[in-house]
Parts: sequence; structure tokens; C-alpha cells
Amino acid sequence: MKMTAKRSLAALLAVIMLFSCIGLSVSAESTGFETLRVNSTMYGDTQTQRAFTWYTEEYCDTTIQIVKASEFDGTFNNAQAYTGDVKVFQDYYCHKVVVTGLEKGTTYNYRVGSMTEDTWSTTGKFVTDNGDSKFSFIAIADVQASSLENFQQAALVMDAAMESNKKAEFYVNLGDFINDCTNDEWNWWGEAFNDANTSLSIAPVAGNHDGNITNKINIGWFANMFNLPAGDGAGNGVNGVYYSYDYGNAHFCVVNSNDMYPMVQAQRNWIINDLENSDAQWKFLLLHRAVYSAGKNINKPDTLAMRETIIEIVDQTDVDVVLSGHDHMYFRTKQVKGDAVVEDVTYVTEKFNGQETTFAKNPDGAVYILPSTAGTKRYTVNENPVDPINECADVKLSTRDMGGCFSNIYIDGGKLVYEAYVVNDETQEVTKIDEYAIKKTVKAEPNEEESKLPTDAIGTIDGSVANFFTEIFGLLIKYITMIPQLIAGLF
Repeated sequence: MKMTAKRSLAALLAVIMLFSCIGLSVSAESTGFETLRVNSTMYGDTQTQRAFTWYTEEYCDTTIQIVKASEFDGTFNNAQAYTGDVKVFQDYYCHKVVVTGLEKGTTYNYRVGSMTEDTWSTTGKFVTDNGDSKFSFIAIADVQASSLENFQQAALVMDAAMESNKKAEFYVNLGDFINDCTNDEWNWWGEAFNDANTSLSIAPVAGNHDGNITNKINIGWFANMFNLPAGDGAGNGVNGVYYSYDYGNAHFCVVNSNDMYPMVQAQRNWIINDLENSDAQWKFLLLHRAVYSAGKNINKPDTLAMRETIIEIVDQTDVDVVLSGHDHMYFRTKQVKGDAVVEDVTYVTEKFNGQETTFAKNPDGAVYILPSTAGTKRYTVNENPVDPINECADVKLSTRDMGGCFSNIYIDGGKLVYEAYVVNDETQEVTKIDEYAIKKTVKAEPNEEESKLPTDAIGTIDGSVANFFTEIFGLLIKYITMIPQLIAGLF
């Protein structure tokens, strides 16, 4: 009897375990309502607004629940709910919400998902701009992965960046999030970068791999992956998005360099209007294609076609820092203006966050930075870039045998400190590879008259046509003059 009882009990336990396994298996299956690619982006007033995007495989409502971190008890029972729009894009459902009425300088917790299906993302957070002149952010570029493994390797770089700069309030991705712009790749990016994307708001930059007509005719992807306040202009959103935002005492102008060979006059005018109408103490220009680089792409037609245009705009609008990607190596210029080194820069050494730091004091011109790649695809140094890039370089190196790269930018009033780091592929050891700092003692003056160049298709068509012929002719001349240089590079 005892043996029979034991056998019966064992059989019962086996049945229970079997059904438990079946139950676990069923619960682990996808319902199609799980949230994918969750991210929050800058949208208009960074003190009171944020925008959100996520995807699902099946149709459902679009809801985000938000609660102040100071009032968060681990549940969203007392959260404020916002609803948004949903549409089909590339066989998935794209959900977008813009949240308004937030309080400045406040950390919020949130989750996105479906109220009717009761399916939610993991808990995310973001912080609103408090309006003062002290903040920091992270910059990475060119993850450009095509496998989950490589996305995960790049995510380790981002993890190291967030550990290095725990007070960062947002991060900039300078383009080429993915390689072939497929649903699988965007899902892998969302999975690998979920922690970063739900811990910090993103200022994304459109890369040539992120969906445009010149890259396998993958149009519209970038605009549908992120919720961004597109600037005025013809075709904005087709092959990327250009937009801008203020944060603290800085203005960020985000350029779509997919729209710039030849340069579309609508965007050119919008950039000039945007930057000249800003009285921010610091001005940043963010774009994917770098105009100062010693990578393999710097001598190609698409980059050469836009170099003069970007340099001219930067000089005209008093931009301080240009951050770019595209060429997967590390490059930082000296202070440059008019495509030449500014010779009369004064430097002072002062304490910043307890460290002795050398600042360029009220320098003329701008510094152009290419912070290598956070990904695994890395380029060697091109020793034969178009003139005068070598003369303008302060630091140039390949991170091919070093690891993925990230940068921290700190702003405290009239001081800006930039630091670049590399993360070892095997050990994840973090090593500083560069630093640069600028100090401004001259307060920015507001513009007396707003620039109002046309940005519509009709009003800019003549400029776009002229740009096309001017840039084609300019390229021919440039390549003719480069023939001796290119030949010399072969030997």
C-alpha cells in the first residue's frame, strides 16, 4: 500500500509538472501585442513634452501611462494615461504618442502598451529639461549591425556610457542604427538597446542605412521608427527627418544628410533659419555624414558634394560643435573656420568637476567631431583624405582593434567639456581616448531679426536646381584637382 501510494503520488506530481510545463510554454508564446522598439524622443519644448514610438505585431489601442518617479510605488494605478495613433508600416503596427503638460526638471516613469489587451512594456523613465544651464548627454554613432549578437555587443558600449555618465539626461545617436533596414534588424536593435531606450530620451539622426531612396529604396523607415517634430520642407520624412530642439542653454539642429547630395534648398534654408533664430549660448549641428573625417567615405561624391555647404552654414550661423558619424573611425578637428585651422586660439586651464581642464577661450570657428562607432564594423585611417582635412585634424585614429566608442558632453553655463572613450570588446574595460573643452565668457546676444528664408517646394525649386548643377560641376573640378593626390596615395 505504501509503495502504491508513493507511485500514485509520483504519477500525480509528474502530471502536475507536465501541465505546468505546458502552461509555461503557452504563456511564453507571443500574443502579437507585445511592445517592440520602444523609445522616447525630443519633441518641441523639452521642459514639458516628450514623444514615444513602439510597435506591435497585431492591432491594438495606443496607450502610455506616466507617473512622477517621486510618486511611483511600482504600479501605475495612479498614472496619467495618454492615447495616440496607430498605423500599419511594413507589416507591423506603429504606435505614436506625444505627451504634453509635463513639469520641468522632473523624472517620470512610464509604460506603453494596450489598455484593452492589458499588455505593457517594461517600466521606462525619462527626465525633462529643468531649464538651467547645467546638463550632460551621451553621443554614439553607427551601430549598423545586422545580427542580434552585434547589436548586443554595441549595447554593451551604451551600457558603459550610461555607467560612465550616470547623470546624462539624453543620448544622441548619429545615424545608421541598423544595416539593411529590415523588421528583424529594428527588432534586434529594440531588444538590445531596450535598457538605454527606456532609460534616456533619444535625439536620433537619420543615417543612410536607416531608410532612404539611395539605400535599397527603403523609404520612410526613419520617420516611422521615431516620433519627431519634422521641420518645414519638401519631402521631409521620406528619406529621413530634420528637426531641432533646445535643452538648457544649448540649441541642437539635427540635419538629414540623406537630403543633401545635391543639397535640397528647402532643408538648407530651414537649417539657416533655425540656427540664426536661436540665441542659445551653445549651438550644436548633428548630422550623419561627416565633412571632416579620415575614413573611407570622405573622398566619395556624396560627402564631397555637401562639404562646402555644411562648412558655409556652420560658419554663417556660429555653430560651436558639429557631431557626425558615417565613417567608422575617430576624428576631431582643431578649431576650424572657412575650411582652415583658426590660428589665434587662446587656452586657459581651470578646474571642472574637480579636474584640471584646458579650455579654448572664446574661440572662433567650430570643432568637428566624429566619435567613431559604437558597433563592430570599424574602419582603418585613410591617410589620403581630401585637403585640407589632415591639416585640420587634432586627433585621428582607428578603433578597429580597440573596441566600440562613446562620448560624453558636459555643459555647465559657459563651459563645455567633451570626452571620448573606447570600450574593450572582450573585457568591457573603458579607456579615455580624447578630451576637448571650450569656455565662453561672452554672453550670446539674441538675433534682432528672424531669418525667414523660404522652405516650401515651390519657393526653393530654383535653388535646388542651381545646387544640383553647381555641385556636379564642383565635384568634377574637385576630382580633377585631386588626381595627383589620389595617385600619390597608391604608392
